[in-house]
Amino acid sequence: MKLHVIDTGYFKLDGGAMFGVVPKSLWKKVNPADDNNMCSWALRCLLVEDGNRLILVDNGIGDKQDEKFFSYYFLHGDQTLDSSLKKAGFSRDDITDVFLTHLHFDHCGGSIRWNADRTKYEPAFRNAVYWSNEEHWQWATVPNAREKASFLKENILPIKESGQLKFTKEGEEIMPGFRFMYTRGHTEAMMLPMISYKEKTIVFTADLFPCTGHVQLPWIMAYDVRPLVTLSEKEIFLKKAAEENFILFFEHDPVNECCSLTATERGIRVDKTFRLDEYFGS
Repeated sequence: MKLHVIDTGYFKLDGGAMFGVVPKSLWKKVNPADDNNMCSWALRCLLVEDGNRLILVDNGIGDKQDEKFFSYYFLHGDQTLDSSLKKAGFSRDDITDVFLTHLHFDHCGGSIRWNADRTKYEPAFRNAVYWSNEEHWQWATVPNAREKASFLKENILPIKESGQLKFTKEGEEIMPGFRFMYTRGHTEAMMLPMISYKEKTIVFTADLFPCTGHVQLPWIMAYDVRPLVTLSEKEIFLKKAAEENFILFFEHDPVNECCSLTATERGIRVDKTFRLDEYFGS
């Protein structure tokens, strides 16, 4: 097995929304805001190469939305999904599986693109199986008013229409060494990949831990639909992660790809931050 970090750029979200009840005087030290209180966040994905399988975990925001949409989210940066795949030696057509942690637009927007003459949408990965789960799919396709703006039908429905959608269940493995856990605080049945790699467990934290700051228990996004469930999920997970020396892989941290954890008198905290290739060797 080999892992490749796939950077797809950065976008901006309101700092208060991303840090919830935490005062700005604290969170601005973790991710400083611009004059509009917007912070930059990574759109960092992970490519798992194993034999004839290439599993892409999430795929960023995509580029098919209109100018008005991007005026809200300020997509920026030099790296794209295609340039990062090319750097790893692959193209979209090489991807065999797209594993979607959940269907918010910043995690699955790259799943679907315009066709050549911009008359209809098509899968961006024409040879891939797209993985979700029935609970989350139902949640996303019949969205509540609070999350509706994050579940864009053009990102989601064409996946099923293409015939490339498959559902998995908690406890199953997509392939040996690639399992996942459910969380239900951020959104219903979000899936966090847990990858066995070189005698370590790497956890793709998606929106349970958007950045290193969110390792602290009260640091919970205002976007979460069940913040007290998130609190409980974080507490249980962090205890296990520290005991078993998990490596956390951050999808949204604008600076840090990964971290290890340590137990302190104040609770579980970040120990060291590092790049994946630095830790394991390229």
